[in-house]
Amino acid sequence: MSTNRTFTMIKPDAVENGHIGAILEKIASAGFKIVAMKYTQLSLRDAQEFYAIHKERPFFGELVEFMTRGPIVSAILEKENAVEDFRALIGATNPAEAAEGTIRKLFATNIAENAVHGSDSDENAAIEGAFHFSGREIY
Repeated sequence: MSTNRTFTMIKPDAVENGHIGAILEKIASAGFKIVAMKYTQLSLRDAQEFYAIHKERPFFGELVEFMTRGPIVSAILEKENAVEDFRALIGATNPAEAAEGTIRKLFATNIAENAVHGSDSDENAAIEGAFHFSGREIY
């Protein structure tokens, strides 16, 4: 059963490159409602915990280093069919393979610095949203 919420992060590369406003505009224009949002920076421990699923992968250390190098914008988004629609909006992980007009095609630098995170399932959207936000921060 699909839900109507998903989780996203605008990653350090997109924040550093001044793309927060443009990315939020793309999200809003696609019909998503922001029900929680914060500008923050992941600690080493938080990044390791958030990406624990990748801890045995060769890129884990680089991923954690990248995600802790600067601020992020985390958000919970609401829309019917949110996870699938947001994945379509952000495009392929590798921006070179992303469809024209997608967030990653427009704002990502490469496969490692790909501008945004988007939950890949309803279950992960709930887990990731709860990791970043308390109940009282979600509207």
